Amino acid sequence: MLPSRPASWVPSLYLAEALPFSAVMLISVIMFKELGLTDGQITLYTGWLGLPWVIKPFWSPIIDNLKTKRWWIVSMQFFMGGALALVAFTLPTAFWLQGSLAIFMLIAFASATHDISADGFYILGLSNHDQELFVGVRNTFYRIGMVIGQGGLVLLAGYMQAGHFGAALQSIAASWMAVFLILGVLMFLLALYHAFTLPKVETVVHERFDLMEQAREFVRTLKVFVTKPHLVTAICFILLFRLPEGLLTKIVPLFLTRSAAEGGLAMSDVDFGFIYGTLGVIGLLSGGIVGGWAVSKWGLKKCLWPLVLCITLPDIVYVYLSYFPTDNLWLIGSCVCIEQIGYGLGFAAYTLFLVTFSRGDRSTAVFSICTAGQYFGGVMLPGMVSGLISENIGYQNFFWLVMAFCLVTFTVTALIKVDASYEGK
Repeated sequence: MLPSRPASWVPSLYLAEALPFSAVMLISVIMFKELGLTDGQITLYTGWLGLPWVIKPFWSPIIDNLKTKRWWIVSMQFFMGGALALVAFTLPTAFWLQGSLAIFMLIAFASATHDISADGFYILGLSNHDQELFVGVRNTFYRIGMVIGQGGLVLLAGYMQAGHFGAALQSIAASWMAVFLILGVLMFLLALYHAFTLPKVETVVHERFDLMEQAREFVRTLKVFVTKPHLVTAICFILLFRLPEGLLTKIVPLFLTRSAAEGGLAMSDVDFGFIYGTLGVIGLLSGGIVGGWAVSKWGLKKCLWPLVLCITLPDIVYVYLSYFPTDNLWLIGSCVCIEQIGYGLGFAAYTLFLVTFSRGDRSTAVFSICTAGQYFGGVMLPGMVSGLISENIGYQNFFWLVMAFCLVTFTVTALIKVDASYEGK
């Protein structure tokens, strides 16, 4: 048995949490674009793949009551390793689209299950002091996983298509087959590592699941949720705050990589992987760190509007790039970094509002409802329709529409009531 010190498993656990999410929600967008799908098809299909993260509060009790979280983590990692590799073998077939989408949905459910298990295991496996100590580590390695996925592996696909690894991997399908095989192997190795490394922190293994009792528990949680003060304005804020970013999330990678004739910037996979998948993620992480520090120092009430402006106004960079397309990577990279830093800053305030709203009885369960709602209203639904909108009005008008929807963010922010007791020191 390998050492079970937190440093031996916390980084790898959150690396394993990020890789499948990156594959399903981000890498798939670029792959489907290169395999000939339209923006509307890509955003609709990949938008549906976000459903498991929306409804995961409904089956989290099963994970709490059957087996152990350690068992779920290792099992899901082995399953996702095999499923990611299986995606590769569907690409050369006549049913590649249907097959890959079906497998992606299975991976999405497994990944959402893994998220629930990993977050629960983090709480069980660490003392309160270590939970605080390693929170930065878990967030950092989650972002590293995102860099590996939407940065490094997309970049690798670009290198293969350019012929740097031989003619056999130069075709689009072959390059993405190799990427998903690599992802599958990485997940399998992580599963094997965690099978030996994760400590056994749960002594009771539940072998039966009482559906009626869990249904009653969920009803009790809903009663707590609906009796929260200022509920209507809070729900509007939770559902609509991220609307502009939800529209942008899937369209920006398509805009950056579409040809000039299609209104895009014609970036190669190599350039996209470096600029958006690496520098963009670093900017997002930096913004989140600074935003969290600002709120801890001055309080959510004082920081709310400055951070709201940070998450909305930088979206104008894509309006600029759509009117003045360029192949200058430094200029594109600067624009992407500015927008992602702003997103990180604003999202820190948004997350802390959800935390303060969820405080009190059944805080963990209420918070899970809030996060499901924010993903549904702020990411999944706008993401699904974003491609259909951009196809019909063009990228320039689409980015202006995103700026107009920033008014929705301003409106729901103006309506909420922030807990005055949550102030920085």
